[in-house]
Amino acid sequence: MAKSLIIAEKPSVASDIAKALGGFTKHGDYYESDKYIISSAIGHLLELSPTKGSEVPSGKWQLDNLPVIPPEFDLKPIEDTEARLKTLVKLIKRPDVTELINACDAGREGELIFRFIVKYSGSNKPIKRLWLQSMTPAAIREGFQNLRDDASMKPLADAAICRCEADWLVGINSTRAMTAVNSKPGGFNLTTVGRVQTPTLAIVVEREEKIRNFVPRDYWEVEATFLTKDNQQYTSKWFNPNFPKDSKQKNGDSELKPDRLWERAQAEQIQKKCLQQTGIVSEESKPTTQISPLLFDLTSLQREANIKFGFSANRTLKTAQSLYEKHKVLTYPRTDSRALPEDYIPQVKKTLQGLTSTGYKEFCETILKNGWVKPNKRIFNNSKVSDHFAIIPTGLAPKNLNEDESKIFDLVSKRFLAVFYPPAEYLVTTRITVVKDESFKVEGKVITNLGWLAVYGRELNSEDSPPLPPITQGDQVKTVNIEIKSFQTKPPPRYTEATLLSAMEGAGKLIEDDELREAMQEKGLGTPATRAAIIEGLISEKYIIRQGKELVPTSKAFSLTSQLRNLDLIELCKPELTGNWEFKLKQIEKGLFNRPDFMTEISELTKNIVNKIKKFKTDITNKEAQLKPLEVPCPKCGGQILEKTRQFVCQTCDFSIWTTIASRPMSREEVIELIKNKSVGPLDGFRSRHGKLFSAILRLTNSYTVQFDFSKSSPLQPDQSRASDQAELLNKPPIGKCPKCKSNVYEDKNAYICEASLSKVKKCNFRSSKVILQQPITPEQMKKLLNEGKTDLLPRFISKKGKPFAARLFIKETGDIGFEFQNSTANKDKTAETNKTSTPTKPKKTKKSKEKSETSKPPTNH
Repeated sequence: MAKSLIIAEKPSVASDIAKALGGFTKHGDYYESDKYIISSAIGHLLELSPTKGSEVPSGKWQLDNLPVIPPEFDLKPIEDTEARLKTLVKLIKRPDVTELINACDAGREGELIFRFIVKYSGSNKPIKRLWLQSMTPAAIREGFQNLRDDASMKPLADAAICRCEADWLVGINSTRAMTAVNSKPGGFNLTTVGRVQTPTLAIVVEREEKIRNFVPRDYWEVEATFLTKDNQQYTSKWFNPNFPKDSKQKNGDSELKPDRLWERAQAEQIQKKCLQQTGIVSEESKPTTQISPLLFDLTSLQREANIKFGFSANRTLKTAQSLYEKHKVLTYPRTDSRALPEDYIPQVKKTLQGLTSTGYKEFCETILKNGWVKPNKRIFNNSKVSDHFAIIPTGLAPKNLNEDESKIFDLVSKRFLAVFYPPAEYLVTTRITVVKDESFKVEGKVITNLGWLAVYGRELNSEDSPPLPPITQGDQVKTVNIEIKSFQTKPPPRYTEATLLSAMEGAGKLIEDDELREAMQEKGLGTPATRAAIIEGLISEKYIIRQGKELVPTSKAFSLTSQLRNLDLIELCKPELTGNWEFKLKQIEKGLFNRPDFMTEISELTKNIVNKIKKFKTDITNKEAQLKPLEVPCPKCGGQILEKTRQFVCQTCDFSIWTTIASRPMSREEVIELIKNKSVGPLDGFRSRHGKLFSAILRLTNSYTVQFDFSKSSPLQPDQSRASDQAELLNKPPIGKCPKCKSNVYEDKNAYICEASLSKVKKCNFRSSKVILQQPITPEQMKKLLNEGKTDLLPRFISKKGKPFAARLFIKETGDIGFEFQNSTANKDKTAETNKTSTPTKPKKTKKSKEKSETSKPPTNH
């Protein structure tokens, strides 16, 4: 009797299909009934291999052997799963098997797994495709009633094979070429490069460069307190009513805002002009609405889980996959769609009915009772549905979920319910007070209808602003107080997995807006199903590390990015271009582009990459000869020192200094100072092997090696050996008076020092570093600290755990310096309690014995 062989992607799915169809007997790794045989792969069973005669020559990777562009590819079994592959091939070749049914995951990778198995088996038997959005028994049975024909799946198969072969060509050739270049000095320096991995890395590196190069700017805000005729008070902030709306774009300065003043004198002028003066009040109230967020696709779910729970993208994907496969309570998670099919309204009503047996009963009944499930292009839109629709509950009540599964299920369920609720409604009141032609504004926001916020447990008045005292249009008020508040601009934040996923989705552009980000999806880096693996790959290859929620690039990342820039390999650095390749793969899936043309483009790209690397190797000697030598002779032989790609190297002897030490790039100026003065620092931004930040002095030893010196790097401990000569120091104007002994405090190269600490018999020990916990302390702030007892709020201290926080420095009763933390939820840190003070202390050393001593050699992970 003729039978159909069903091949699933995982054993658990094969088991689910057998249960849904019924009538099966298990035989080892497969199930059999009168009509079907069911077995499964275990993920990928085969990998690409060059055809015989086109493989890479054995031995050390060399540029002369590249590029390798096989005319076609063979397949070779993955050793760990070869037994399962043999089982499937044997089943495919059974005489009674007359048809194959592809039941692998409904997407590009599932198609690839199946196609490779069939190609390896040599079978030409007819093929059908099972396409599942949900793993419920009913959905499985329905899927078998609507099997897709093989011809309709050909474009998806082409795109899947193109993606795999493109990754092999670009990845293998680029990795081997870069490894050959970086192994030239000796040893084997593996340098992995990828079609999607490397542009993603470039996004993280470019952000870190902006942070490191960021120069904070002072600005001021003016806040006035007004007294109404009824003796009630309200506060308002000064703003420029004529501030151009497109000022940021025209000036290219994102820090420009209508309520910021860039000169303190201007703020003081407003204060003097308006204090105790009469103001005229005008007020306008407008109703406004806020619609619920869109339904989840995988990337937006990963972002939300990272923001709310700190989950990695990979953790969220695995949890969602478990909710889909094991528990059957979510639809297919590896989707890039945030809408549902237009004919899905009846199914949504069934899903809501099913959820009435869960804790969401009240919301489900409200939606059904009010008839809120109806045609709506924002929710039901065929043009916004790809092979899969948005992630929603299936309607089955969840049982025995673990903590992670419960959290993800709750996120998806609430988003699903909220999208059918009406918008939240607010009444926004804008009050403007004009005093002597200066304008002050305050807004009051009152929620009038919770709408979809009710699903998230909000209560009426929970989001209201403090009530404004009543006024009549044109009322006069008195300006009873004006406070000038000082701030500093902040560097851009490091990427978290949430924000990096957004940047990957928007091809390098960090897009917060749901609708705009959705429009950019087809030109993103990778796919929703692969982005988590890309991030994990960068971490496993030691290109980035996790620091709390932040993703921080290592010295290896900076080195690779710098090399690719020097090579002019834009294809491997620019996310937009790689995003365009992903777009073309999507076009292939839709039948709008063809496989041969795509692979021709990839082959040309591969040749271009390798040729540029070869040319770079040929030209490197000439380029280095043209470099300007350092403005200091070699301390060992007096020869010239050149800055090369990875080292500052003497052209006469073997003296060298790495361009990156402990993940920290060294500038020419710092290397010159190190050679000239035998030391430099303390410098911040070094990173230990455990990923922890630390500060240290670098010293050049008598044997011409560079070592860390931790003994003098504490921000508040004196370093007499590095202090300037007393006579030279006293030629400078003093910064202020010492809080301990009332002597003068002077600005030295790396610290602010009390003159009494410079005498042979030390009379005072006051000294403060010019950088405390990576926050620069400017002379203006030190003057303020010494003269007024407190600095302004400084925004970018870095705690021992690597977390940024804002604080003021203040003078304690003992004359020492402490931290004072503002009462702000933005500065939660276990090392700092709100409204308490503490003394800055030296960061703890790592457990490594070399880092516990006063001096040690820099880590070798340059």
